[in-house]
Amino acid sequence: MHLRALTGGVFALCLFTSSAAWSNESAASVVDSVTPPSATVPAATSKLQHLSNRASELAMEAMGLLGIEYQYGGNTPEEGLDCSGFVHYIFSEAWGKILPRTSRELSREGKHIDKQHLQTGDLVFFNTLKRKFSHVGIYLGDNKFIHAPSSGNVVRIESMDVSYWKKRFNGGRRISASE
Repeated sequence: MHLRALTGGVFALCLFTSSAAWSNESAASVVDSVTPPSATVPAATSKLQHLSNRASELAMEAMGLLGIEYQYGGNTPEEGLDCSGFVHYIFSEAWGKILPRTSRELSREGKHIDKQHLQTGDLVFFNTLKRKFSHVGIYLGDNKFIHAPSSGNVVRIESMDVSYWKKRFNGGRRISASE
């Protein structure tokens, strides 16, 4: 991840597999300021850029919830969120897509993705309760993911390289916006 200051107190967060941005201005104007006006996107890559932008929408929405309290069974930032409630809320807000509500059900959605092929916006699953797919988060790139971890904690970003997460990783799933 790379954080870079732009003009007027605007910051851009660049993820390795796509980019996300935030500021006190609209996200669109920030993304425009990060991409030089002279840059042209060949027609062959326009679909890839669209997918990358869609993944960025998920990442931006998710990062907007950093610090929200964990609440078992929680479905909204106001009441708190558990891991699957967090994922459910993010996909609903960013894409208008309604996903299942439990991590086990989420593990059956979309397409299986191997760890080395994870991209921003993919779901990542872990065995945290002595059963597969008992925890879920959203991959951000650079082996980092965002999630609602457990009671007494808040939504945060963690590294999948930490031994706790590394030995509990169960797999990834890619959800398409059109499914």
